Amino acid sequence: MDLYLIVVLVMLALAVSGLVVGVANDAVNFLNSALGSKAAPRYVIMTVASLGIIIGAVTSSGMMEVARSGVFHPALFTFAEVMMLFLAVMLTNVILLDLFNTLGMPTSTTVSLVFGLLGAAVGVCVFKLSGGQLATMPDGAPATMADMINTGNAMAIIGGILVSVAIAFVCGTVVMYITRLIFSFRYQTKLRTVGALWCGIALTAISYFAVFKGLKGTHLIPAEAMAWMEHHTLALLGLLVVGWSIVMSLLSLLKVNILKITVLSGTFSLALAFAGNDLVNFIGVFVAGVDAYGIVKETGDTNMLMGGLNQPVVANMLILFVAGAVMVVTLWFSKKARAVSDTEINLARQDVGVERFGSTSVSRAIVRSALNFNRSYEKYMPERVQRFVASRFVPVLNVKDKAPFDLIRATVNLTVASILISSATSLQLPLSTTYVTFMVAMGSSLSDRAWGRESAVYRITGVLTVIAGWFFTALIAFTIAFAVAALLMWGGTVAVVGLSILCAYLLFESTVLHSRKLKKTAAKEAELKAISNEGSIVERCIREVTDTMSKVTTIYNQTLLGLFNEDRKLLKQMVRESEALYQAAHERKHEVLPTLFELQENDVETGHYYVQIVDYLDEVAKALVHITRPSFDHINNNHEGFRVDQLEDLRRVNDQVSTIYLKINEMLRSGRFEELDAILRLRDELFDTLAAAIKSQIKRVKAKASTTRSSILYLTIINETKTMVLQSRNLLKSQKYFLNKA
Repeated sequence: MDLYLIVVLVMLALAVSGLVVGVANDAVNFLNSALGSKAAPRYVIMTVASLGIIIGAVTSSGMMEVARSGVFHPALFTFAEVMMLFLAVMLTNVILLDLFNTLGMPTSTTVSLVFGLLGAAVGVCVFKLSGGQLATMPDGAPATMADMINTGNAMAIIGGILVSVAIAFVCGTVVMYITRLIFSFRYQTKLRTVGALWCGIALTAISYFAVFKGLKGTHLIPAEAMAWMEHHTLALLGLLVVGWSIVMSLLSLLKVNILKITVLSGTFSLALAFAGNDLVNFIGVFVAGVDAYGIVKETGDTNMLMGGLNQPVVANMLILFVAGAVMVVTLWFSKKARAVSDTEINLARQDVGVERFGSTSVSRAIVRSALNFNRSYEKYMPERVQRFVASRFVPVLNVKDKAPFDLIRATVNLTVASILISSATSLQLPLSTTYVTFMVAMGSSLSDRAWGRESAVYRITGVLTVIAGWFFTALIAFTIAFAVAALLMWGGTVAVVGLSILCAYLLFESTVLHSRKLKKTAAKEAELKAISNEGSIVERCIREVTDTMSKVTTIYNQTLLGLFNEDRKLLKQMVRESEALYQAAHERKHEVLPTLFELQENDVETGHYYVQIVDYLDEVAKALVHITRPSFDHINNNHEGFRVDQLEDLRRVNDQVSTIYLKINEMLRSGRFEELDAILRLRDELFDTLAAAIKSQIKRVKAKASTTRSSILYLTIINETKTMVLQSRNLLKSQKYFLNKA
């Protein structure tokens, strides 16, 4: 039994880790509508969600049976087999969910649990059957794998996922479209009339969701009362609509923002249901393992069949409260939870900016099809109707502290998600709260014209990426759990210790990786904050240009130094820094318009030169990447280094480039451009040196005194250096005119 006590302790540690990584992933379900619409300060939103989590956790309904007997039949498994099965599931879930959190991708903890259980159960069955350890049915007949695995539930979940994804997206799209036609983006004037009724309907849906999804089956509501409410559902919903509408109308007369109340209520409701129903995904397997250990502890018979796990679960209030507390702490302090939330908020935001995802042929085809459909719509729809519809979808511009989307859309997201989830629950249809809330948000953002022609292809790529990740969750969870369970059955104690250490190591490495990413983001935000505190927009632009050119000088010099010394580590670091510099320069091009708006408040003439500066910075950074990346690849692939005469040529080039950039950086820092002509003279001298270097290389090639790859790299460095210096000088001229005009 000592081994299984160790297994229980490992499962305890994994349960805590599962709570942390699970909440970090599922927080997206109930936080994003409130955070994305800025319905309240972050601490208020987090407090409301925390209350919902605590209440939902301590009143958690009897969903724990899913982990015990929902996917496999425990009466056909021994205690030893069940414990290895449970440990395999927990190891798989923690690693899988942490991976998705690190990538900032929302996924379903329910699917991860169910397919982990399915994979682990199949793995144990395969091991049993291959070893001739046949279980027997109650009638004495030998049990097959089909008898031991409850495949019906798994197939029902797959069907529920496919249907719920499509329905949620369509419902979010349709409801948001109708709602925006009614309210438009200037909805404040209608809140006292139509808005009160709308909020009343929304709060009714949210209340129904909280009761029938969050509190059903708990001790807070007696079974008789719940049965009565289910029997009188329509009458109860009608009374709730009237009552909530009257309350919202009165609050609106008192100048209270009723949309914020609705959004915060929906956040509480979703958090309540999340903790009450999804808690099984995090601690259900651990609780089942503890119960199994308790059953066998008295007899010590590890070959005892686990039919006792079919008995109803008696909730341990202490475990539920501690689990709720861990979830709340994670919610407040987890950086990965913010990363997952940011993914959905960025895909749903109303404005256009830097997009996280790229373009794919599928997303481009979808956008083209939508454009063709829109042309047909415009062809047959009367112009008066088109003008009316277009006027309802004109967003409000120049709003300070603008949220990614407004309170109307946040209300739609929460209301539609609540209705769909509660309806499916009442019909006993399986679905994932993550999938429903995410797809409703994506449908509403599409309908709200957040996906314009400037961003649609990237947003669709993001949505398709997330959806693909969902289905990979099922496949990966099944495969890994199958392999881990089989390995645990085969390896025993050694496998338990080894896989536990491996799991801890992977979690540690993931945390370190995410920490590095956060440090880079924090450093960038601190730099932007420092720039924003510089004073005027002109001063901030000067700081950006000065810092960028200083980094260009350092990276170029260090790259050639690394190439001379064949220093692979230094070259790899320069590649990272140059690509980060290019990424920042590329993102700056997307931020030109907001900057121009600020510049126009001071002097309209500055805008033209600022656009030139941004473009030149992008070209300089691009040329630098085209130098650092091939240099690293050359040394990384162990190709032959440069000849002595090639190195001498490059040293002369480096010295001249350093002299030029020394003067350029000094002028940028001081804002004095008297030596602009001197830069032109130095540039021409450098170009003569570069031309001579190319001629020398051609002679070496003809004499077969240089390898092909080193010749290509040499000429690449020469040509990209010329481009970099040329664009730098152009940037300097634009900076001069920019400052003179400013």
